[in-house]
Amino acid sequence: MRRALYILTLSVALAVGSVSVTMVASPTRVEQVSSDETTVVGGKGTIAMVAGDGDTTFNIYSITGQLIKTVRVNAGTRVTIDMPKGFYIVKCAGRWSRKVVVK
Repeated sequence: MRRALYILTLSVALAVGSVSVTMVASPTRVEQVSSDETTVVGGKGTIAMVAGDGDTTFNIYSITGQLIKTVRVNAGTRVTIDMPKGFYIVKCAGRWSRKVVVK
């Protein structure tokens, strides 16, 4: 089974300067799939991303346009990450973007 990592970069601007924090963690679940299609699906407390024939990078943005997470998914795998309730925009490596609802 392949493993994927996601990198969360958070930048905070303060009155006296700025702070940048980068966290690396593993996704909640990684599964092998047999799909040629790259997709994303929102669920109950999760977002699931499937990479088709090639490795894919997904960027998850808040509804206000702030980058929340970057998730790299290996070819032929499905990665599911836990997310708080809300509306998100997921962009797939410059190919497409989708609105996703997490309930």
